[in-house]
Amino acid sequence: MAIVRWLGENDLFSQFDRMQREMDRLLSPYRSSSSGSSVGRSNSGIYPPINLYDNGESFVVRAEIPGLDPDKLDLSVTGNTLTLRGERKPLEVEKGWNYHRQERDYGEFRRALTLPEMVDSTKVQASFKNGILEIQLPRAEQAKQRKIQVTSA
Repeated sequence: MAIVRWLGENDLFSQFDRMQREMDRLLSPYRSSSSGSSVGRSNSGIYPPINLYDNGESFVVRAEIPGLDPDKLDLSVTGNTLTLRGERKPLEVEKGWNYHRQERDYGEFRRALTLPEMVDSTKVQASFKNGILEIQLPRAEQAKQRKIQVTSA
């Protein structure tokens, strides 16, 4: 009679989770970038990761894009949609070197972000420093909040 180890429900799901992570890791270099995110994905599956702030006058977007040549970045604003496009090139390795682990991915990416309100695309400014892309998107005049003076009749 053979003795078989019983895997409880939690053990079974943890095994499936481990296998899924391993398959994702193995297949990540071959994934298509047509879905709008890059081959290199963060844990949430969205690249690049961004923060969106509102300072009252404009929206500020900060995106983490380390290793990117800012001259190769394409930004566009249409209505209230900001689109970031670019490509991270693979890092060169020395001849004869072999990977033991490769977690930094590369490839083309495209990310479209819908902003809460219309922006003035003629006044958008962008800067890139230490792998952080910062984009200033001033609100369009018609989207700015205005205080209305109430007069007594």
